Amino acid sequence: MYGTRVAVLGAGIVGAACARELALAGLDVTVVDRGAAASATTAHGEGNVLVSDKGPGPELELARISRELWPEVLAGIAERSAHAAAAVEWDPKGGIVVATTDAGAEGLTRFADGQRAAGVRAEVLAPDELAKAEPYVTREHTAALHYPEDAQVQPAGAAAALLGDALAAGARLRTGCEVLGAVTRGGRITQVRTSTGLLEADCFIDAAGPWAGELSARLGAPVDVRPRRGDVLVTTPLPPTVFHKVYDADYVGAVGSSAEDLQTSAVVESTHGGSVLIGSSRRRVGFDDRLRPDVLSAVAAKALRLFPTLAHVPVMRAYGGFRPYVPDHLPVIGADPRLDGLWHAGGHEGAGIGLSVGTGLLVRNLLLGEEPVMDASPFRVDRPAALVQR
Repeated sequence: MYGTRVAVLGAGIVGAACARELALAGLDVTVVDRGAAASATTAHGEGNVLVSDKGPGPELELARISRELWPEVLAGIAERSAHAAAAVEWDPKGGIVVATTDAGAEGLTRFADGQRAAGVRAEVLAPDELAKAEPYVTREHTAALHYPEDAQVQPAGAAAALLGDALAAGARLRTGCEVLGAVTRGGRITQVRTSTGLLEADCFIDAAGPWAGELSARLGAPVDVRPRRGDVLVTTPLPPTVFHKVYDADYVGAVGSSAEDLQTSAVVESTHGGSVLIGSSRRRVGFDDRLRPDVLSAVAAKALRLFPTLAHVPVMRAYGGFRPYVPDHLPVIGADPRLDGLWHAGGHEGAGIGLSVGTGLLVRNLLLGEEPVMDASPFRVDRPAALVQR
């Protein structure tokens, strides 16, 4: 497969991770994006690298693989550029999940039992241990768990570092290049028509994030990837206030829900710059990118229940983005059996930052015929939940 021409359609973090793996394997890689690299969904994420919010199953397995890979990948990037590796802002600070009701405590305990059986470290925190770990978190809680494997990155910096490694290995980047359709021959995609001309390759990887469904339809093999919006508040820089990624037990239910109406839960974490990020919301509104005060107010109210001391902290801005949602909450990874030469790497919803490096490795394994790092069949393109129902 050395020298095989691969076009990665999407320059977000998942596309960057795929490009890096394939370029390092010696393939001829071109990455295209209609905008700038990492300027859409990736730039609007919180940088989560989590195992704490995933129950036993293939997504958790991919999350654990990715968590193990991140330090290795960053070490490799640092050999080329210490500056690029530092810009990732890798922070293995761990996560803490807090329940504030009896029902929440029971659900959290059951969820953690299942995770432990799958190999996840989930440590019960007594009230005094929680107070030591997070001095400003509410004392009105019914249970707390520490997940030492959780980590955080600066998402745009992480994507830039992955893409930079791909470019250093010979990949090319074309921005301002929108994919308009496919050119096929004998049931195989041989070229894509773009706003800047034709692009020829042997394989094409749809890594367009929330736009993957729209792009796959343009290429003639639609997958059911839809946008799901989330909004985040950003405080002014503070003295050290939040020391882990801290969220309430409702967050896991919101992640796994398929409801179309607004869902909110408290997710609070600090950044290297001192600001505190406050989320989260989930709602299905298509690509409507308007910020809604009622949504931001609901997010803030949940966060204040978890961290009452934030009540008088100024919020300097808010932003929102779109998560690539698939109805069964599993990504779509692998070759498309309907159109030879088309591959998919998307549908990670809010976990794309964390799962990116594992996804890139899995795509490399499958495309090169290597022993896959895990069973990829749960992510197959032709499963019912991933196909557009007509």
